[in-house]
Amino acid sequence: MPDEIFEAVNKIIKDVKERGDKAIIEYTEKFDGISISKDEIKVSIEEAKNAYESIPDDLKNSLRNSIERIKRFQEAQLPKSFSMEITKGVTIGVKYTPISSVGIYVPGGRRAYISTVIMASIPAKVAGVKRCVIFTPPRFSREIAAIAYMIGINEVYRIGGVQAIAAMAYGTESIKKVEKIVGPGNIYVTAAKILVSKDVAIDMPAGPSEILIYADYIKNHKWIAMDILAQAEHDPRAKLILITKDKEGAIKVKEYLENYNIENAFIILVEKKEEAINLINEIAPEHLEIISNEEIEIENAGALFIGEYSPVAIGDYTVGTNHILPTMGWAKRSSPLSVRDFIKSIEFVKCTKEGLYSIGKDGIIIAKAEGMEYHAKSIEVRMEEGNSLYK
Repeated sequence: MPDEIFEAVNKIIKDVKERGDKAIIEYTEKFDGISISKDEIKVSIEEAKNAYESIPDDLKNSLRNSIERIKRFQEAQLPKSFSMEITKGVTIGVKYTPISSVGIYVPGGRRAYISTVIMASIPAKVAGVKRCVIFTPPRFSREIAAIAYMIGINEVYRIGGVQAIAAMAYGTESIKKVEKIVGPGNIYVTAAKILVSKDVAIDMPAGPSEILIYADYIKNHKWIAMDILAQAEHDPRAKLILITKDKEGAIKVKEYLENYNIENAFIILVEKKEEAINLINEIAPEHLEIISNEEIEIENAGALFIGEYSPVAIGDYTVGTNHILPTMGWAKRSSPLSVRDFIKSIEFVKCTKEGLYSIGKDGIIIAKAEGMEYHAKSIEVRMEEGNSLYK
């Protein structure tokens, strides 16, 4: 990311830290072209309720179905606290607790991303986060607030861009800061998340949408072309790749796509699947579709869609998996947004007198080997010399 982006973003962050509400109102007018007052920063519950009631019944039903599937999938991933007696008289374990507050960024862009509200908030709700806050540019704030109301989130702010990230990280007169920020955004939002990450947790940097399709064969070139066009719909800078052994099918896909004005679309011909696997693992795409009669073992991808009847679009909306995924090669070292992003663990230790005696000697020896005198003494003072259990 260019240094000038970080410099411009950092100026806005500093300004929001210093001037609070006044700064976010000014930047909203400057970048979104919409003037709001201090009282309008937060969407009222009444406005959110009215917006929800205006949603068509068929859309409400589809959203409920999607929410239920996502909820079930997240519940299945929720880690369980546990304890174990590691040796007689010594119990250790892990307790999982939710993060207290989370800020969810829902981008404005070209349209209202109501699905992003669901994808980010349901895992947080399942984790038990008490305070979920949504920030979105004012243009689509009514639609976003409607979905938030449906889910049970009543804190929605019509603030987008860098100023939203700064407000989440540091707070203003009207907005309490949060412990973690999640959600995708443009290059400026991503830069802002990176810059504030020294003070608040973030999920991951997010880049333009990515799709990589690996097809041994291409029976229906239109299906593949549509999957590529679907991701191009997100962002003109989306990364669009088809890798195939089927030259004739690839030509048909290329000819079909030439009817559309898209950039960053590439077709790569390979002779062996091993070539494709190496490329895929190196690229580590956000979305990976695999159309093959053979089993393909992949190590690096945000989400995997297997077979001709598993388009990425179904994962974007309703199948139950999350569409907030690592991009820009981050799938090599990070995972889709999930309930695990909203919990933290506390490890605990409970020793009886006998338990400490049984393991304390090892601790003393290791502490002394490191030259940590008082670490050793901290254990020794509890282990009375001459005690029959300690020899």
